[in-house]
Amino acid sequence: MGKLVNDLVLDAALNYILNNATQISVCINTPTTYSHATTTDNKVLAIKSDLDSSDFSVGNGATGRMLTVSEQATIAIVGAGTQSATHVCLCAAADNLLYVTTCISQALTNGNTVTIPAWTITIADPS
Repeated sequence: MGKLVNDLVLDAALNYILNNATQISVCINTPTTYSHATTTDNKVLAIKSDLDSSDFSVGNGATGRMLTVSEQATIAIVGAGTQSATHVCLCAAADNLLYVTTCISQALTNGNTVTIPAWTITIADPS
């Protein structure tokens, strides 16, 4: 017997991020709370707080449904000194940490800027 999930089911999760994420941050270590992902004295090296639904798109991916997060360019680095970025986070303004992913470790220095390239979140079809 085969497995099936309607795209509407997968899209519901991806659309939740699309409709609610208002902040993207670059962090050290693994943020596990909204405060970790949004407060510069915790783990945040850079943060942008004006995301809206136009920064995202939902569509077909190679293995399921995919949310594409558009490039976010020249975000000011606010973390102290030089530290290694290891994670990117999406947060909702309502104190919710929505999604955390890893990134290629990169040394970021206060006073410079960072660009987060476009990236995707995929929810795979059942197999």
